[in-house]
Amino acid sequence: MNFRPRPKDEPEINLIPFIDVLLVILIFLMLTTTYSKFTELQLTLPVADAEQQREHPREIIVAVAADGRYAVNQTAVDGKSVDAVAAALAQAANAQTAGAGRDSVLVISADATAPHQAVISVMEAARRVGLSQITFATQPSAAAR
Repeated sequence: MNFRPRPKDEPEINLIPFIDVLLVILIFLMLTTTYSKFTELQLTLPVADAEQQREHPREIIVAVAADGRYAVNQTAVDGKSVDAVAAALAQAANAQTAGAGRDSVLVISADATAPHQAVISVMEAARRVGLSQITFATQPSAAAR
């Protein structure tokens, strides 16, 4: 019988599995993270390569200027509020042939530098009036010319 105390082994921490797990997490984060820098985006809108649209006999054209002013069928709208645009759209829709103004196509012709809010205001006014067919006027890109 050996009653001598045994020397105690020092506890050993194995770091290799820990490092393996950290590397897997690092690779996962690198693959799933998106880096978006909005300040570096240089956007020039609107330009589109699309087929030439046929003429619609019942279309209402809303022009949005760079400073946010509106014109409905080449008639300036007094004010920049949604209510003013909605009133002008309702008047233009009622002026369409045989009261079929609800079937009219709304063409939004916005300047490329027009505020986004101005275009959204036209869409909101169209919703209030009941115009559901909306399209945007664009110019062809230089490559399509």
